[in-house]
Amino acid sequence: MSTKTAKNAKGRRYTDAEKQEVIDFVNQVNATKGRGGQSAASKKFKISPLTISGWLKKTDAVPSGKSAAVGGSISKKLARLQDLHGEIANKEKELAKLRSQFEALKGSL
Repeated sequence: MSTKTAKNAKGRRYTDAEKQEVIDFVNQVNATKGRGGQSAASKKFKISPLTISGWLKKTDAVPSGKSAAVGGSISKKLARLQDLHGEIANKEKELAKLRSQFEALKGSL
């Protein structure tokens, strides 16, 4: 193998901004369609699915195991569960207020 051929065999280097753009695209497609983001990004950006997979694993954007519904470590999952619990509690309070207003207005008819 000649030096010139070996030199050309090196892959392209991507900036952190380029990687983040691809990861964001994958997450957007997955959020919209439920899956297929990695394949869509591979076609759109002309990057190997294996390369994208590596980036996703490094950012915890992809579940690491079959039982994982959200990527990342246990502590990240617990933190996300806590955040979701707080959001649900706030929405339930809002809903209770709206129901109270609805019943008061309905009773005044």
